[in-house]
Amino acid sequence: MTSLTRLDLFCRVVDNYGDIGICWRLARQLQREHAIAVTLWVDDLASFRRICPGIDVQADTQMQAGVTVRHWCSMDGVFSVDDVADIVIEFFAVDIPPGYIAAMAQCQPRPVWFNLEGLTAEEWVEGCHGLSSTHPQLGLIKHFFFPGFTEKTGGLLVEAGLAEQRRAFQSDAAARTAFLAQLGLGPEQMAARLVSLFCYPHAPVAELLAAWQLDTTPTTCLVPEGVAADAVQAFLGTPAVAGACATRGALTLRVLPFVPQEDYDRLLWSCDLNFVRGEDSFVRAQWAGRPFVWHIYPQDEQLHHKKLRAFLQRYAAGLPDLSALSLQWNGAGSSAADWPALWAGFRTQMPAMQQRAEAWQQQMLALGDLASNLLRFAATPR
Repeated sequence: MTSLTRLDLFCRVVDNYGDIGICWRLARQLQREHAIAVTLWVDDLASFRRICPGIDVQADTQMQAGVTVRHWCSMDGVFSVDDVADIVIEFFAVDIPPGYIAAMAQCQPRPVWFNLEGLTAEEWVEGCHGLSSTHPQLGLIKHFFFPGFTEKTGGLLVEAGLAEQRRAFQSDAAARTAFLAQLGLGPEQMAARLVSLFCYPHAPVAELLAAWQLDTTPTTCLVPEGVAADAVQAFLGTPAVAGACATRGALTLRVLPFVPQEDYDRLLWSCDLNFVRGEDSFVRAQWAGRPFVWHIYPQDEQLHHKKLRAFLQRYAAGLPDLSALSLQWNGAGSSAADWPALWAGFRTQMPAMQQRAEAWQQQMLALGDLASNLLRFAATPR
């Protein structure tokens, strides 16, 4: 295999910020840490701009953080062999333009082609990671690459030095205070139990907020604008716009603007507990070294509940209250849940969850990072 210096990454935005969040992190890491010339093809630039404010939604081609960003506005087009990168990644089985695939077949040597799959803790991925499939007409070989939680998978997406950056920030009280002040928090709100809330619209947010109102310890909940809008507006009694804030009982709820990815990491690092969703924020919560609750992307026939239980079996062993609240949060628990009791049990177990979060991070770092593992696989002769 000749030197692999160019990579094309194709992303279609399905879960508003999860798909592009993952692809944007991966693209930047490949460029910064491995000197790969990356082109990121994206169909939804408006969603992209929410996490990367520099994006020009009108531009067909632009440079952002050393990455070429192309607006994927057409299902097809005319491509030549010069347009094809050394490594081609389709994220989560998107359909690459047929003209691009035809050009891939004309390349010598042919590019390394990956389907980068979604993250799951299910055991079957260990047998599928790295498997190949041959295009029935063109003979191109596609490899299936699975992120995951064991040494038989591709590991998790994580930048070099992230753990050190996180520990430095969390040990610097002044840095945390300055960051939270930029988001509009005062000293009293910072001193409370700090929780970030990022979930899908069907989460039982109203029930959780009600439990926090009745708690004996003050809680400050930070919610990005547009998330759980109905429940948040009902709590506030005013439009759920960035900057809106209200206190009821022991709970203060503040609506935040969407922030760039680097600031979202700092938000997770600043909080005592993080509610996250999908895949991107789910992974970043694991690197935050804090207790978290995952709202998994819903699938037909409740398949997401199987995936949730597979993760909890790996992560939450010995933490029954984390499992109980997580299942209820995802609609996999009792139809008549006692949310104050669920929260009381969860709150009591949070110190043990903190210890688990730190140990889990070290366990995941030992697997290596997804980007390096993928490039190593691409460079291995087959």
